[in-house]
Amino acid sequence: MTTEAVTRRMTGAPCWVSLLTHRLAVAQEFYSALFGWEFRPGPQHLGPYCRAVLDGREVAGLGEPVADRRLPVAWTTYLASDDADATAERIRYCGGTVGVGPLDADDAGRMALACDPQGAVFGVWQGRAMTGTAAAGEPGTPVWNELVTRETHSAGPFYTQVFGYEPRAVVSADFDYLTLCLKGRPVAGLHGVGNALPRAAGPRWLTYFAVPDTDAAARRVERLGGQVVRPPRDSPHGRLATVADPGGAVFTVVRPVSGEAGARA
Repeated sequence: MTTEAVTRRMTGAPCWVSLLTHRLAVAQEFYSALFGWEFRPGPQHLGPYCRAVLDGREVAGLGEPVADRRLPVAWTTYLASDDADATAERIRYCGGTVGVGPLDADDAGRMALACDPQGAVFGVWQGRAMTGTAAAGEPGTPVWNELVTRETHSAGPFYTQVFGYEPRAVVSADFDYLTLCLKGRPVAGLHGVGNALPRAAGPRWLTYFAVPDTDAAARRVERLGGQVVRPPRDSPHGRLATVADPGGAVFTVVRPVSGEAGARA
């Protein structure tokens, strides 16, 4: 897995993550205390929005929908595109749905929000002035993105057809996982969890944020009003915990093993 800047800008690579929340001020306070983020205003085309900044570099977005739109609270993974309009057409052709856009986000770029055929929401980002996350893999920044779905063989063909991924299956009798590669470099994953997928939540993209100490981060999440969804555990790629912020948005914190730039459960 990798978070090199050139890889993050390839068409199909996760290049940005954005939180939709109904309590923006509460979310800002939570993530500032958890990751050390500061905030600066961003495009307001879909409602109040700000960009999270760490050491002067933009690493994520936080937005609040307009009052008459009660949308689910969640982190959204944006996949890079060199032509958001053409990508939107491929999404529709391959059985997905485009719910928002494509539209311009001021001079920062052009974006769309879409769902895959199983209902997982993701974004498309065609960068201009802002090409994506300015830092990744360091504590407080995104380190990996994966789709949690029922079966990879149902979801995989859609993403491969739309974005041109080279899928690599993890060979295991009890682990359904596809690593999505671009030019031989891992950029994201698809994790099939079968009946363990919560019926109410459905398929969803999950963002992993790097931390220096997973256990300490999980305890801090609880002190700040969030909750631990799945306790800290070890994996081949690092120690990780699945947590939720005070608004209910689920994400994973991970301390990657030395030399790793991402992690997966």
